[in-house]
Amino acid sequence: MVIKTSRFGLVELKSDDVLTFPEGLLGFQNLRQFALIDDPEFVFLWLQSCEIPELAFPVLEPELFGQKYSINLNRTDFESLKLQPNQSPSYLTIITIPDDPLEMTANIKAPVVINTKERIARQCVLQDNNLAIKEKIFSKLQGRVVANNDEPFKNQGRQFDMTVKVSETPKAPVDQEL
Repeated sequence: MVIKTSRFGLVELKSDDVLTFPEGLLGFQNLRQFALIDDPEFVFLWLQSCEIPELAFPVLEPELFGQKYSINLNRTDFESLKLQPNQSPSYLTIITIPDDPLEMTANIKAPVVINTKERIARQCVLQDNNLAIKEKIFSKLQGRVVANNDEPFKNQGRQFDMTVKVSETPKAPVDQEL
């Protein structure tokens, strides 16, 4: 399958590169298929819509900016994600990058939770009132990069086997026919 993106041109995906969001994302309930794109030019991964070329969200694992998740998913979350009781999901947070990158934030209140085995994802709104919708992360990211400058930033997190590396895909002009 080849998807058209506004940032990366045409990106070739295998069927197991696609994450299915049965309920869509908050505010984007009609969009069901996304891919995790890894562009070496960016610190972030991109949660790219397979349906709308212009729609991609920068995402990071919360552990990369010091956030340790010990969250409780409810029964609906487990059922929707088809998670088994002994199965641990993966978490990504959607990043907001305003004009001033020093004000960059992560939504740790509503992470994207992924059943990596089934390739099913859901944005879960957590009931913990100590979690912020706009957690400032720039200085935390900067501190992590400085403390671990021997290792590339992206390698410090979990290595997702469902991530599509842009350098591995054929780049083509966006206006090329599919």
